[in-house]
Amino acid sequence: MAERYIIEVGGRPLTFETGKLAKQANGSVQVTMGETSILVTACIADKAREGLDFLPLLVDYEERFYSAGKIPGGFIKREGRPSETATLTSRIIDRSIRSLFPGHIRNDIHVVATTLSVDQSNPPNIVAINGASAALMLSGIPWGGPVGAVRIGLVDGELVVNPTEDMMKESALDLVVSGHAGGITMVEAGAREIPEQLMVDALDLAQREITAITEKIGEMAKAFGKPVMELPEPPSFPEIDDWIGKELYGDIHQAVQIHDKKPRGEAIDSATLKALDNLLEKYPESESYIKTAVEEMVKKAMRSLIVEESKRADGRAMDEVRPITCEVGILPRVHGSALFTRGETQALVTTTLGMVGEDDQLVDGLKHDEPSKRFMLHYNFPPFSVGEVRPMRGPGRREIGHGALAERAVRALLPGEEEFPYAVRVVSDILESNGSSSMASVCGASLSLMDAGVPVRKPVAGVAMGLIKEGEKVAILTDIQGLEDHYGDMDFKVTGTREGITALQMDNKAGGITRSILERALDQARRGRLFILEKMESAITEPRDNVSAYAPRIYTLTVPLDKIRDIIGPGGKMIRNIVSQTGVKVDVEDDGRVFVASPTTEAAEKALGMINDLIREVTAGEVFSGKVTRLMAFGAFVEVLPGKEGLLHVSEISTTHVGKVDDVFSSGDSVLVMVKEIDDMGRINLSRRRALERKNEPELAERFADAFVLEDAREERIKALPPSGDRDRNQRGGAPRPGGRPGGDRPSGDRRSHSGPRRSSSGDRNR
Repeated sequence: MAERYIIEVGGRPLTFETGKLAKQANGSVQVTMGETSILVTACIADKAREGLDFLPLLVDYEERFYSAGKIPGGFIKREGRPSETATLTSRIIDRSIRSLFPGHIRNDIHVVATTLSVDQSNPPNIVAINGASAALMLSGIPWGGPVGAVRIGLVDGELVVNPTEDMMKESALDLVVSGHAGGITMVEAGAREIPEQLMVDALDLAQREITAITEKIGEMAKAFGKPVMELPEPPSFPEIDDWIGKELYGDIHQAVQIHDKKPRGEAIDSATLKALDNLLEKYPESESYIKTAVEEMVKKAMRSLIVEESKRADGRAMDEVRPITCEVGILPRVHGSALFTRGETQALVTTTLGMVGEDDQLVDGLKHDEPSKRFMLHYNFPPFSVGEVRPMRGPGRREIGHGALAERAVRALLPGEEEFPYAVRVVSDILESNGSSSMASVCGASLSLMDAGVPVRKPVAGVAMGLIKEGEKVAILTDIQGLEDHYGDMDFKVTGTREGITALQMDNKAGGITRSILERALDQARRGRLFILEKMESAITEPRDNVSAYAPRIYTLTVPLDKIRDIIGPGGKMIRNIVSQTGVKVDVEDDGRVFVASPTTEAAEKALGMINDLIREVTAGEVFSGKVTRLMAFGAFVEVLPGKEGLLHVSEISTTHVGKVDDVFSSGDSVLVMVKEIDDMGRINLSRRRALERKNEPELAERFADAFVLEDAREERIKALPPSGDRDRNQRGGAPRPGGRPGGDRPSGDRRSHSGPRRSSSGDRNR
């Protein structure tokens, strides 16, 4: 029987319904906010997997295009690999729930969130996190929840809980927080230089709302949930633990104080081998337990060193940043490049500039008005960066997540499309890693963008903070390395400028974090960020004045909307002609903006001139050097501007009588003409004769000097032509008729018929 439970969040109902859908899952719930509805299921395998030393949890967020009333793009009209949005949503669900599972579970657990309906107003990721919490609580799977999740915006200076998507367009903060009654477990934020104090206020507000949500989910689990399963814990060997504590603690304590990562790892491996040599013969089935016990001792030694002795593994002070070096312009053909090195973490970051529209990333997602991405930041983590050997495939969830964090950190400082009409792609290749390669990517991206001449408003830096909490003792660490991240209680990444925060990401395993701890951590992060910014400024202080010589030059003009089709032409003829003649790239937007990208200024100017010719209107009295396109009995059609033709009537060709047009012109000839008139139907009438009469005007004489020379020569040839009657007689082989002109006069009716085709040619002339 279906059961329904309603929670009030941010003044709107959040509805949970269970017992209706997916009843064979261990836990199943349909969660709805507005008209956004997500089905979330939780399943656990019956048997534990042997040989694992981690929790086998898998979270999938499944986007169904029908939920937004859309059909997937591309050739294959079904959902394929997860979008970036789906991958990031899977990650925030995972990060919200993972730390609350008992450490001994080795049964596969699968949480699936499937979009059923998306209303374009209520964000499905918030609904999905709350749904995952409810599904786990109903499933009977051992778990330390529930958790709740909210989104916080900053609209018109006010913090808002779960703002709509329309409200978020004006928000200076996009903060997603999940947690339980005891504290925050996950934070993901993007911001426009938000002060640290305001960020703490936003986290406080989120925590209050989360507490209310978790209370209601807990009540629902008591009413409708299954009994909690009893999963046996692995056997313990107190003798092994005692031996390692007595015989190896000193070695491990010394090992964790070795500054360099590789020698430290070798010393810890040596301690592990010593334990195996001494214990494996007596406990032959306990190799995995022995290794885990040594690792627990390493964790204990590292945490004790920090909390009890106020020392860090590499000898730094708690708020000290590792040595930093910054270089820019290190790759000659790349549009922008930087090498950022901090301790044993190194990021090679490059910037490539492309054309807006053509090089934007198209996004096929659930939003109806999904904009293309003009700025992209991609993060790569090859195995050699940590000295490992493994296959290199496409980016995993971690790579996508780190790239999205760095992209969010930098995006707020980029210039608008009007100021800088380029598509921008930044790539961070991690060459070496021991702690916070995502923050190295942020710093390297800022340097690389400035090296590429992108007019970023300010440089951005990032630092990863850590937390060690033992009882009432708390140590906050600046610029954590891998060991401190792995065995610490919190990974707190903060990016920003000198003025404020642009991005925030936190994963917390320590339970409750008080406001004072958050304030201390953010203040310490700010001081670390300022230190890093000073180091970055030693390499480059502001964006370069010009983009790289190898980057395309992009020029922008705006044309009337009714002229767009003139630029494109029938079947794209005109725009293809511009590209083929100049070698540029042209992109025409629906709002009338035209972008021209070219490797040289000369080619761009030629293309812009051709575009302006396509959209301009000719006026009576203008002189053009045109091209003959068609020959008719009554005259010639001449293209004066691309796509614009006019009629040069036979009577306007010369001051001398011209009998046959093809005696003077061939198709493709250049001819100097003046616009005689534009009739009431918009047809252009041309005159070569009147153009020649203006050869003494200084401006025209200079502008068309070569054309006037050619026309003078043509005029002499016209004058040298025999009378048309003689040519007709010679061709017929006959003599003049009595009483007639040479070659015979046409009757007046014939003369009237000469103008007939002109009137009937409107179909040719009216394009």
